[in-house]
Amino acid sequence: MKVLRLRVFLLLMVEAAAGNRLVAQTVSDSLLLPEVVITERYADREIRSTAPLHILSGKTIRNLQALQLSDAVKHFPGVTVKDYGGIGGLKTVSVRSLGAGHTAVNYNGIAVTDVQTGQIDIGRFSLDNVENITLYNGQNDQIFMPARAFALASALNIQSVEPLFTDDEKVNGKAAVKGGSFGLFNPSFLMNLKLSDKLTGSFSGEWMSAGGAYPYLLHYGEAGTDSTSTERRVNSDVKNLRLETALQACLSERSKGSVRFYYYQSERGLPGATIYYNTANFSSQRLWDRNFFTQGHFEHTFSRQWAVQAHGKYNRSYLRYLDPTWLGATGKIEDVFTQQETYTSLSALYRAFERLSFSAAADLTAAAMQSDRERFATPTRLTFQSVIAAKWVSEQFLTTASLLYTQTVESARYGEPAENRNKMSPYISASFKPSVDLDLRLRAFYKNSFRLPTFNDLYYPLVGMRQLLPEDASQFNAGVTFNSTAGEVIPLVTVTADAYHNRIKNKIVAYPTGNLHQWTMMNFGLVTVNGLDISLESALNITGTVHLLFGATYTFQRAMDKTDPGKSTYNHQLPYTPRHSGSTRASLETVWFNIAYTLLWSGERFSNAYNSDVYRLSGYSDHSISVAKSLPTPLGVMQLSVEALNLTGRNYEIVRNYPMPGRSYRMKLSINF
Repeated sequence: MKVLRLRVFLLLMVEAAAGNRLVAQTVSDSLLLPEVVITERYADREIRSTAPLHILSGKTIRNLQALQLSDAVKHFPGVTVKDYGGIGGLKTVSVRSLGAGHTAVNYNGIAVTDVQTGQIDIGRFSLDNVENITLYNGQNDQIFMPARAFALASALNIQSVEPLFTDDEKVNGKAAVKGGSFGLFNPSFLMNLKLSDKLTGSFSGEWMSAGGAYPYLLHYGEAGTDSTSTERRVNSDVKNLRLETALQACLSERSKGSVRFYYYQSERGLPGATIYYNTANFSSQRLWDRNFFTQGHFEHTFSRQWAVQAHGKYNRSYLRYLDPTWLGATGKIEDVFTQQETYTSLSALYRAFERLSFSAAADLTAAAMQSDRERFATPTRLTFQSVIAAKWVSEQFLTTASLLYTQTVESARYGEPAENRNKMSPYISASFKPSVDLDLRLRAFYKNSFRLPTFNDLYYPLVGMRQLLPEDASQFNAGVTFNSTAGEVIPLVTVTADAYHNRIKNKIVAYPTGNLHQWTMMNFGLVTVNGLDISLESALNITGTVHLLFGATYTFQRAMDKTDPGKSTYNHQLPYTPRHSGSTRASLETVWFNIAYTLLWSGERFSNAYNSDVYRLSGYSDHSISVAKSLPTPLGVMQLSVEALNLTGRNYEIVRNYPMPGRSYRMKLSINF
């Protein structure tokens, strides 16, 4: 009985108090237990979670031939990435067909936001210094979090590598350079410093440039039956710079904190849609980005029962868009937008009993947007969010519940502001382990969430509409998880399967008014999504020195327009949502070298809400392979890897008329010192 209680207590400590980091311990994990080191495999978290949770570790990411975050995210089940082609093309993510605005992107525990468009271009995030990537459907089981973390329907978390030192080591790091097809040049470095026993620091930087002028085959009719021409993708170049520094302080056994500074800038062409007989001159749009933010976190544990934490962030973003070929009176479109956001959060955790914990959090966000357009509305939004949550943990049962309240106050320098909004968003989840001996769990969750209209939705000239209602999303999920670690030859098998039903009301869409040059935003629609996500992870010990790691995902989605039975699009699949899709990855590890293989595949989709043959997009498969070799040197461990991407060379389209690159190659040389 004492052993059982100790296990329950340790489980409670890990699960209820680790809100800021997914894997690393917080102060409240280890308080008063200095002799205990708690470690945990990623698969354990995926299996125990009451809502679908998928993790890509740094090691897995390196085997995916992934250059950007968008490349790795495509391997999560239920995820649709709109990829407009090439390194510089925009890339947005939608989870379970809820739309990009319903997916939070968090960087080291704090959300990355864009009040102008409501969706994050995940192509801007590098994977060079990433510890892991996590996708939550519904909500994280950790209740010790900021209120904003409870808000959206899903969350994509990016966690940077934290400094680790051995013995008397004071400095370590990594330097790497990657090059490849289409002019790719990508040097990067990371340096970690142990400033004292209680203070560590890190500094990293990365430069990436690519011409992006890849060849593609343009079909002038149905593929395989009509004429074709070989063209070259233009205006797909990109240059970007990332600089980042952080300080981590362990002030005492009870207190820890961190502060991070981040700067990113880019210039890129926006490759346009392919146009018959005019492929050389149609695409000239340019985009310049500059983004700076600083964010901090502090946590203090008063006792075994009480802990508090605070988060803060200041963000400033600059965007310049230029279209020099616009056929209007001015001959061009040039817009400059600037966003500023200040964010603060305070949360508390109370462990009432051995198995029961409660938390509360309050967040305040002030966001504003300016433009060089004459008499632009210049909107500001003040958002207050508060949440209460509870969690029960036992050997066989885990349940969480939360209630989030959101209130907004809108204002504008010119014109009438949008209406103020307030909303209650409930969430409840549970998992149950029927057998003590078999690691099989049943789980389910329900969540209601909403997406506020963006500043573009509300205020963009001739488009925005002040009376827009927030999109309202309801999610239902039921699933099963299984884990086996008993075999010597097959030491790991992890399987998850989840069926879900989503309903989106008051969907915000762009609607033409009078002519195709003037659109407005409207609440127009009801969408239902029925789907199934399956994932499999396995390991095989072929010999004592040869190991095979294998993973696969499959997604079925039936995402239907249920707005109006009288409309031609009623009961039709949403655009760019495949009915069937999936991925496979395998890695063969030996003492001589490692070989990794990945496959992404998708069934047919439609580019229009009306599912006729005219708008049908064929399915595709993307095969890639890499070989890596590590060598010890006097300077450190050196690794050389060679990658071949899209082996079939097919210019498939994820978005119509935006062809993806064909076969390409990359080489990377890195050294850990």
